[in-house]
Amino acid sequence: MEQTFGEKVIDFNRSLHYSGKLPEGFLVLNPFLDNPETMEVMRAFYQKYYNDSAQRKFIIGINPSRHGAGVTGVPFTDTKRLESVCGIRMKSAHTHEVSSFFMYEMIDAYGGATDFYNRFYINSPFPLAIVRRTKDGKWLNANYYDEKGLFDAVKGFMIDSLKKHIGLGLDTSEVFVLGKKNADFIRKLNQEANLFERLTVLEHPRYIQQYKSKEKQLYIDKYLLAFNS
Repeated sequence: MEQTFGEKVIDFNRSLHYSGKLPEGFLVLNPFLDNPETMEVMRAFYQKYYNDSAQRKFIIGINPSRHGAGVTGVPFTDTKRLESVCGIRMKSAHTHEVSSFFMYEMIDAYGGATDFYNRFYINSPFPLAIVRRTKDGKWLNANYYDEKGLFDAVKGFMIDSLKKHIGLGLDTSEVFVLGKKNADFIRKLNQEANLFERLTVLEHPRYIQQYKSKEKQLYIDKYLLAFNS
């Protein structure tokens, strides 16, 4: 019997492993290995919303944050939204993530989680969390493009990862890329690997929440217009 879209995602996440080199001061975190409950709630999410074989459009983030998918295993979903919107409770962690707040306001405006996830799949070219050590020894979220050496190190893994995502059953005629700088790098990967026909770029939720919160409705409308065109 053919696997559902959700079962394919669960298998992808279960086998996620990065063993490549990284520049000094960077570290990759794998939430599925670090917390057994992450695997449980991730599985519950994909069984709930992706229990079919329908083709979906791809929304591409940057890489998971430590407080969002770096804990829940679900892109742009902190434990607050996982419970309050998706009805899936995580007992071992409690997180609030700014990108998740915007994303779920937009999803609500779209028509709710069931309708949204029935049409869209969200993930990242680098699907694991990256952190960087500061001078005083603290670890902070990092983006895969923060340093040329980091991008060069993970580039092959990202192309391979995007190909695996497409193999889940994604529509490649148009892809939605979150973040303008992210889009510059996705274009480079796309030129090399010929993955998507058209890239539609949207402002990243974190940027909107941090710098444009007064105009948030404008950005929600922009997302909806792009997704419904």
